[in-house]
Amino acid sequence: MPSIFTQIINGDIPCYKIYEDDKTFAFLDIHPETKGHTLVIPKKEVDKIYDLPDEDYQALMATVKKLSKHMEKQLGARTLWKVIGTDVPHAHVHLTPYDETWHHGREIPMNEDDFKKVQEKIKL
Repeated sequence: MPSIFTQIINGDIPCYKIYEDDKTFAFLDIHPETKGHTLVIPKKEVDKIYDLPDEDYQALMATVKKLSKHMEKQLGARTLWKVIGTDVPHAHVHLTPYDETWHHGREIPMNEDDFKKVQEKIKL
């Protein structure tokens, strides 16, 4: 069965999409630590980031870099990168805007309007 992330890429599960190209996909985390918390994933379903073929790994990291710079400009906050790899067996990088209220593992409440506002602000 495809991972939940593959189902999101395929449009089977809705998301707040931020970016997409031929090799990568980015969307807002529905359990955000801060507003703008984004997941960047390769379209190729691979469990561990270090098992990606080099071309896909490089595409993933290029998207992470591009989105981080864009998010910092749009949100005025440094962007943390986290590769955890425990919740979903599909390689992914968390981009978390860092502000004075951030701490690992915290989940902030957001409603649909909040998600749509931040999506509009940071999507590429």
